[in-house]
Amino acid sequence: MTACEVPSPLAQSPGLPKSVDGEPVFPEPWAADAFAMTVHLHEKGLFAWSEWAERLSGELHKPGRAVDGSDYFDCWVAALSGLLVAKGIADADAILALQQSWQRAAEATPHGKPIALENDPRR
Repeated sequence: MTACEVPSPLAQSPGLPKSVDGEPVFPEPWAADAFAMTVHLHEKGLFAWSEWAERLSGELHKPGRAVDGSDYFDCWVAALSGLLVAKGIADADAILALQQSWQRAAEATPHGKPIALENDPRR
């Protein structure tokens, strides 16, 4: 079995939406990107599986979650951001500024066009 055939333990994350074949299902491309980024950072040794599981579980068990689980990947991103900040890998203010920039870019992008940071009117 090659390294590519060995499933990542992240694919076993609690509550991860899966197809009938057991493969992860992503509601939007950004969710797949967040998943892939997390897998990559874990495989590079930036954090242990247990650290990830604890952080994700904390986000998934916060009050006010969507009953239907539609906010699962919002929790995923919050867990990843929080873990990277806690480990000193990322800066919380920089993450927030980038999130706000993407939001402004999305709001400024014409319907049907790809969202790009260059669309942020403040950039």
